Amino acid sequence: MRRLKKKFSPIRFIQVLSLIFPMILFLYVTPVSAVEAYPAFDPEARFHPAFARQGMVVSESVYATRAGLEVLKEGGNAVDAAVTAGFTMAVTYPRAGSLGGGGFMLIYLPGTNEAAAIDYREKAPGAARSSMYLNEKGEVDGEKSRHGMIAAGVPGTVAGLALALDKYGTITLERALRPAIDLAENGFPADEELIRSLSRVKERMKASPESMKIFFKDGGESYAAGEPLIQKDLGRTLRQIAESGPDAFYEGAVAEKITGFMKEEGGLITKKDLASYEALVRKPVRGSYRGYDIYSMPPPSSGGVLLIEMLNMLEGFPLGTYGHNSTRTIHVMAECMKLAYADRSMYLGDPDFVDVPVSRLISKDYARGLSAGIDPERATPSDRISPGGTAPREGGNTTHFSVIDKWGNAVSNTYTLNFSYGSGITVPGTGILLNNEMDDFSITPGVPNAYGLTGGEYNALAPGKRMLSSMTPTIVLRDGKPFLITGSVGGSLIITTVLQVLTNVIDFGMNIAEAAYAVRVHHQWLPDELRTERGLNADTIRLLSDMGYSVVTGDTMGSAQSIVKIGDYIYGTTDPRRPGGLAEGY
Repeated sequence: MRRLKKKFSPIRFIQVLSLIFPMILFLYVTPVSAVEAYPAFDPEARFHPAFARQGMVVSESVYATRAGLEVLKEGGNAVDAAVTAGFTMAVTYPRAGSLGGGGFMLIYLPGTNEAAAIDYREKAPGAARSSMYLNEKGEVDGEKSRHGMIAAGVPGTVAGLALALDKYGTITLERALRPAIDLAENGFPADEELIRSLSRVKERMKASPESMKIFFKDGGESYAAGEPLIQKDLGRTLRQIAESGPDAFYEGAVAEKITGFMKEEGGLITKKDLASYEALVRKPVRGSYRGYDIYSMPPPSSGGVLLIEMLNMLEGFPLGTYGHNSTRTIHVMAECMKLAYADRSMYLGDPDFVDVPVSRLISKDYARGLSAGIDPERATPSDRISPGGTAPREGGNTTHFSVIDKWGNAVSNTYTLNFSYGSGITVPGTGILLNNEMDDFSITPGVPNAYGLTGGEYNALAPGKRMLSSMTPTIVLRDGKPFLITGSVGGSLIITTVLQVLTNVIDFGMNIAEAAYAVRVHHQWLPDELRTERGLNADTIRLLSDMGYSVVTGDTMGSAQSIVKIGDYIYGTTDPRRPGGLAEGY
């Protein structure tokens, strides 16, 4: 029988080529040494990070990433790019990036072997009193601390970004602000994610005519995808800052508008509050994990302390042998999370007001004592865990970006308004959304805040005090050089998200995209429930339940923006849990 010849199929040829080409390209651009040093970079792997050689910016905003990257290409350093990205996000990512909020920036400069933590967290106004947030029965009134004029703390973003640029940057403030000014004055196309986020806060924003005027069309109609969002007042505010520096915001024309609005509407922030605000340079907390050096944010963030405390406990367990997201791994992680979050409830607060026992909490000896009490077979009920190591017997609308330059300078920055779009209130004539950070204080010790976090006297509200945070910008070094730069959003979920990105890379050999995409779990001591994202193995959930956990499967957790540097090669990824971000380098 004569064998028939197969007819050439262009469609089939293209299908085959589409499978082969990415593998060839990956092998071409990835050095053999990098593949050997980091085996998870496999051409067959499901997820591949962005790739670069000189520098990279990863953020939740395409515009911010590209604005920062342009600065790197012009010869600016990582701090220059980070400040540029931060101001740009105040325009293009208004749900979390804003001049009216605050946050933390972690910087590592290998040339000087110096690490610095810039604290630009918001502060309580001088007129703030805990009694303001109580009802007639003396109970916490969440509406007062989360919505309305008295929910806002004194903003720190402008002071913090300006301080970083002045102390560690090389470009002018005017250059850093240029992309933000252009995007505010001339607009940018609204994307689906922006439109969805605005639709979720529309009812709350109706209390602010100024916010409705900016973020919605006449009659309250939503923008359509691709329509330009123009913010003329915000552009004018940014121009004033470019011309007069941060003084324009804290003492000049912008300050006049903020304090005038506060006086008219019964807010707390005064001229004195703004004029006396200072961003601070603090010493990062430092730890180690399986041979890697860990730098993270010190108080008034709880993030760095808890991250290192949990890593110290986990170091005594062979997680790599247990397997990623196995029952045993999740059990050990959950127990360590509970112990650390219990400590958060008692010992963490503003170090300018209380004596935070940082050295003790991040010591290896302390961690060994805690982990020795973990039952390998059973979950410890949270009511048998109390702060201080007695075991067994606390909007997440934040945003994070990571940057690295060709010299190896690295920046990890997290900042926030607290809830999505903060209080939803915009100061007329400025384009500035106000934060609602006062809820992050322990208004009444022992009563959970909006994220279920329970606090104590260390985080009690006081005038001029910085409220406790969970933000965890982190830089990991290997052999004295930046290896992993990461951070996340998510309120109380931030710390455990960063923890799992680190262990996914270090313990489980994942590339940075796989590490970010992997299913996450979370336990924060109170409430006593183990939260997990959808996708965790059903048998694992059943086994964890049998061990005594109350497993709750729900929404996604966090959104990590991360970079890994291996030799001369840089890999980065933006978290898919929030679409619209970009990892890009050159």
